[in-house]
Amino acid sequence: MFPSVCSSKPEVVTVDVSQAKTLLQSDYQYLDVRTEEEFRRGHCLTPKILNVPYMLNSPQGRVKNQDFLDQVSSLLNPTDDILVGCQSGARSLNATAELLAAGFKKVRNVGGGYLAWVDHNFPIIKDKEQQQSTN
Repeated sequence: MFPSVCSSKPEVVTVDVSQAKTLLQSDYQYLDVRTEEEFRRGHCLTPKILNVPYMLNSPQGRVKNQDFLDQVSSLLNPTDDILVGCQSGARSLNATAELLAAGFKKVRNVGGGYLAWVDHNFPIIKDKEQQQSTN
């Protein structure tokens, strides 16, 4: 009779990249869940960014990172404001749902991910460029 009371699964909130950019200018942390290789090729330019892959490359293809929750929990608190992004929005949707189920309270998915960020011409950084400028 009371389905909203009985549902224990938190609902994922998705924000578009324009909202995400605004939130990142406040106190939000950006959690990029792409592979390390994807992250190095380019990521959002924001002061509070972490890379914890949700999927890992293996000889058999991509497999789920079994340590994902432990790794995120060691870096972020369940009460932190967190935006979760990936390449296009699929992995981050799953990662956001998993974080909410694990007790993270203020987690939002970034719809469209890195590709949408680039499409909006928002600032990015590529690690190769960064390394060349420091040498």
